[in-house]
Formats: sequence, C-alpha cells, structure tokens
Amino acid sequence: SRILGLGRDMLVTAVFGVESIASAFYTAFTLPNLFRRLLGEGALTAALVPTLNEELKERQRAGAFALVNQVASWLFVVSGSIVGVGMALLWLLPRLAGTATGWGVDGQTVRRWIDAADLGVILFPYLVGVCLAAAFSAALQTLNRFLEPALSPIWLNIAMITLLAGAAYGGWAATTEGAMLWLCAGALGGGLLQMLVPAVALVRQGWRPRFDLSMGGSFRQIMRLMGPTLFGSAIYLINISVSRVVGLSLNDSAVAVLNLATRLMELPIGVFTVAVSTVVFPLIARHAAAGDWQQLAVSYRKGMRLILVINVPAAVGLMILATPIIRVLFERGAFAAGATAAMRPVLVAFAFGLPFLSFVNIVLRAFYAQKDTTTPVRAALLSFGVNLGLSLVLMVPWGTVGLAIASNCAIVTQAVYLQTHLARKRKSLAFHHVARDLAKVIVSAILMGAVVGAGWWAWGQRAPTGKWVDALGLAVLIGLGVLVYGGLVWALKIEGREDLAAVVDKVRAKFG
Repeated sequence: SRILGLGRDMLVTAVFGVESIASAFYTAFTLPNLFRRLLGEGALTAALVPTLNEELKERQRAGAFALVNQVASWLFVVSGSIVGVGMALLWLLPRLAGTATGWGVDGQTVRRWIDAADLGVILFPYLVGVCLAAAFSAALQTLNRFLEPALSPIWLNIAMITLLAGAAYGGWAATTEGAMLWLCAGALGGGLLQMLVPAVALVRQGWRPRFDLSMGGSFRQIMRLMGPTLFGSAIYLINISVSRVVGLSLNDSAVAVLNLATRLMELPIGVFTVAVSTVVFPLIARHAAAGDWQQLAVSYRKGMRLILVINVPAAVGLMILATPIIRVLFERGAFAAGATAAMRPVLVAFAFGLPFLSFVNIVLRAFYAQKDTTTPVRAALLSFGVNLGLSLVLMVPWGTVGLAIASNCAIVTQAVYLQTHLARKRKSLAFHHVARDLAKVIVSAILMGAVVGAGWWAWGQRAPTGKWVDALGLAVLIGLGVLVYGGLVWALKIEGREDLAAVVDKVRAKFG
C-alpha cells in the first residue's frame, strides 16, 4: 500500500508539481485524514482492541460483534455530524477572505487558503468511510486477521491513481482544475472501498451489521478510554493544522514539499513499522488482559528491536541518497530540478527523525495495551508546544527546512517522554534492555552509510548523467548497502538473529 501511495504521489507531482494547487490539495486532504486519526485509527483502535479482547474472552464472538455494531453506529452518527459542520465552515471561509486581507495577510496567502478550503468541502465526506473502516479493521485484528486491514489503503491509492491518470492522460479533463476534481473523486471512491472491504471480511467471520445506538458497559468503557486519547489526538490535529497553515503562509510549494518528504520518510514506517505494530499490539493487549507482564515485555522488546533494526539504516540511507531518490521518483512533468533542490534538505531533516517516529509508533501501543491513555495525552501536549514554538522561531531564518526541524524536535521530545514514563510503570519495559542492540545497529548503519556514500560519489564520477542511470545506481547501491548492513548486524550478534536463522533453515528445508 505504501508503494502504491508513493506511486500516487509521483503521479500527483507529475501533473501538478509543487505549485499552489498541490499545496491546497494536501492541506485539504489533511483535515479528513487528521479527523480519521482523531475518531478512527488512533483513539478508537487504542480503546477498541483491548475491550474487544475482553469481550471475546468473556462472551465470545457474539458479544464482540454486538460491541462492533454499537461502535460503528455511533461512529457513523458522530463522523457524519462532523462532516456536515466541517463542510459548512469550510464553505464560509472564502467569504471571510476580505477580513484576513484587512488584517495584513497578503493576497497570495489568502488565495492559497481559499483554494484549500474549497477542496476541503469536496474531500471532507472521506472521513465517514475511513472512520468506519478503522473500526472494522480493529475488529479483524482482534480476530487475528491482518490482511484486510493491511490492504485497506491500497483501494484508496488505486482509485486516486486510476481517476487522476484518466484525467491527465486519458483526456477526461481539459484543465488543471478539472484534473484536481477527478483526483478528489478518486479519494472519495477510495474511502468507500476502504470501508466495504474490511466490512465484507468481517461479515465472513460471522458479524451481522445492525444499527444500534445503545450503550452497554463495554461501550461506556471504550468511551472512558477514548476520552484522554481523543484529547491527545485533538492536540495532534491542531498541531498538524497549524503546521499546514504556516506552510501555506510561507510560499506556494511549502506544504507540497513537506508532504512529499514526509511520504518518503513514512515509506519504511508504513512497510515495516506499522506491520510490526499491527501484530504486536493485539499480542501485548492480550498479555496485559491476562496479567502476563513478562510475556508482554518480551513481545514489546522484540517489536522494538525489529523496528530499530530496519528504520535506523533506512534513515541513514535517505539522508545520503536524498538527491538521487527525489530525482528518480519525482523529477518529471511539472516537477522540475528546482523542486528537487528545495526538497532535498527537507527530506534530510525528516530522515533524522525517522527512528524516533517509529519508536513512538510502538511505545504508544504499550501504553494503550495497559489502558493508559493519559500519559500519551501529556506527551502530545508537550510535543505540540515544542513544534509550535520552534516552527514560529525557525520558519523565518530557514523556511520549510525550519518547519521540518521543528517537527523532528517535537517527535524526539515525545519519544523520550513516553519511554521514560513507560520504564517508570514497568522496569521490564525500560529502554536499556534494547540499548546494546541499538548501539550495534547504529555502528552498522554508519559503516553502511560510509560505503554507500563512497559508492555514490564513485558512481557520479564515472557514470553519465540521467534519471535511468541514477535509478540503476540506486538499485546497485541499495543492494550493496543491504548486504553490508546485514553482514555487520549478523557479525555483531544482535539479539534475535537466531529467529532469522530458523526462518532461513525452514526455507532451505522446504525448497532445497
């Protein structure tokens, strides 16, 4: 799904570049996506998965499916109401543009805000489908079905790619604005598919949809658990919204560049970190429900170790190969060489924060599994303060790069705060249990980076210029980097390598 998402962004940049209409789209699509995290994937999943595990234990599937119906019914009502209010407010925003101009805001900035508001009116209904999809996916994860939830974003990307490609290259749209409308239609259609696919999979597991606005004990427990997390997610919502508004205030391309750099950084997170977290979260929630803290700690540390093993070298690779990666993936159509130069330092800055963002992704699951949603709220508040304060300070001297640095500092602060308080709750979850392995990972990643950096310099000296040559060089050097890093990690005897050896032995026995 992340690879398709990258393909979608490649198509969007080829058609729209990093001009103001692209920044307006990314800002508009941010709103329903952030409300999705507010109502769906974040707060709801954190509260629903542990509670569904308890229902399965006490009342089997009948009780769990009844709870799913209650949650889905209320989610439909609440998200539908938010969509109605949000669309009305966004429709009013362009009518207030004259007021903003009177406050000293320049006309170009107001124009970007108006474009984002107009697209937001179109895109906001995406929220309803994707929130319901989050509830259905959480239920499937509790039943140990991970394929359909993992495939959910694929339907969104396929719909958006298909309709935008038809508009831009199939003659469906005669103007840039027309192509943008087709892209928005793809987002709405993709949201519908994201809801229907896990719903059908849940029906096959025995669930029968029923509109139910009753509030049983388990439902009220979910509401209590969601309360602090909703507050924390709302802080995150405000945080990102402020960053987007600040980006729109800077220039035409700031939001588009920030979004593309974030997407590249999130590729290893989406491919690996979310996959690990998706499997680990129900597991540690089950251990927490059973009071088996020793096994919870074992599962948590294994998940943490896997995430660090992948994301630390990924961060190093992104920093060293930022320019050729951007050039190969995006430099075509409306995305020119100047956009590559503008995006490179932003990507380097974001890459530095990649391991910390991955770390936060799983440490939050450890709190949610123990039904502690208060500590993550405090961490979100702290992160918001750091991001907002540094954004306002750094945007003037460093522009878009300053916003990326502020975001990184906020993530680092959040990671340190969360892990410190997690260790205070249970010493078996302290970071020092994986610190030795992290040191080995860092040494291996630095040595790998030196080899890859030297290899890219040598390639540039001997090979002719061109995107296909760059693509070939990237393929060779990434392969070399994987071999070097894997060999070093193995030689340094990182914990858990026996698990990998067992997998290799099974494959060899089966096919050899």
